Amino acid sequence: MKFLRFSDICASGQAAGKRVFIRADLNVPQDDDGNITEDTRIRASLPAIQLALDAGAAVMVTSHLGRPTEGEFKPEDSLAPVAQRLGELLGREVPLVSNWVDGGFDVAPGQLVLLENCRLNVGEKKNKPELAAKLGRLCDIFVHDAFGTAHRAEGTTYGIAETAPIACAGPLLAAEMDALTQALLEPKRPLVAIVGGSKVSTKLSILKTLASKVDQLIVGGGIANTFLLAAGHQIGNSLAEPDLVEQARSVIEAMKTRGAEVPIPVDVVTAKTFGADAAAETKAASEVADDDLILDIGPETAARLAEQLQAAGTIVWNGPVGVFEFAAFENGTRVIAQAVAQSQAFSIAGGGDTLAAIAKYQIADQVGYISTGGGAFLEVLEGRTLPAFEVLARRA
Repeated sequence: MKFLRFSDICASGQAAGKRVFIRADLNVPQDDDGNITEDTRIRASLPAIQLALDAGAAVMVTSHLGRPTEGEFKPEDSLAPVAQRLGELLGREVPLVSNWVDGGFDVAPGQLVLLENCRLNVGEKKNKPELAAKLGRLCDIFVHDAFGTAHRAEGTTYGIAETAPIACAGPLLAAEMDALTQALLEPKRPLVAIVGGSKVSTKLSILKTLASKVDQLIVGGGIANTFLLAAGHQIGNSLAEPDLVEQARSVIEAMKTRGAEVPIPVDVVTAKTFGADAAAETKAASEVADDDLILDIGPETAARLAEQLQAAGTIVWNGPVGVFEFAAFENGTRVIAQAVAQSQAFSIAGGGDTLAAIAKYQIADQVGYISTGGGAFLEVLEGRTLPAFEVLARRA
């Protein structure tokens, strides 16, 4: 995928003295008093900001925060706590500018200002042309560095990319674009996808898209239970979607016609109740009782899948394969996580539960790339072209 990189623009000296508008993702969690409780997204935005400052640019940064009503400012919607935290991390004052769409504020080369919550601007969410035109006039270079919003065609994520003189990808977004291209558009084979989660319905479009691309499609969690039904197994009281069995069967058949496969679990870990203290029992997938709940893949299945992951060229991972939050039902997800970590394949992982598993098993340094955007990551897996990718490629 061809696109302009902000790092290249800075390296060539084109950013010196220019007005640079960075769309970051600074949507951080806060407590009831407005104090930031976790600042990972702010820290992740620093490389693009520092790059612009070091290049001698006049730097403007904005982000959304929460779900404000356009045109109606409330104190809880303000980026003021973010400005303070940015200042602490950068060791400099970061002025916060309100009502900035029409300009009228000063920012000199080497200076940095934070522009108030962009979703307060009338027309932001629907990308109104008149707002997009004003945004484009604010800058010489637009830098999109918020992958978490790359699936939204809003004023500060899409409209400004069409109207600014130059539109490019910041280091965070560029890394996502590179990793997704390597994993899905130009993968080293075999390409193995791991898709877990509670419901087939929430991942059906992803499963169908991947069925046409991957060499192996490993399913886990409640999704695997529906596939067990499709393969003719009984699943007792396990979470599943019987009305989607035919859809699951079609995914299996689509894979089979390509010489690919959906590995069906040969053993499972069950319990009679759902809970951290439930008694776990390992049994063959063909021996599940009517009152059983399947809460994890069994050790033989986990070992087989781990072996397949060791032979993979590329791994895409979204979702755990069992209730890994409970110790008795975490083995499958732990074995999968360790296999991903130990594989020589390029791996990319995304999704909240997946990131939680990566953190729990301390393998972050051994995963090729960890995606920062939940919804955007899923839309790429569904085969959609994200608005941010499309407009940046077109502007390049």
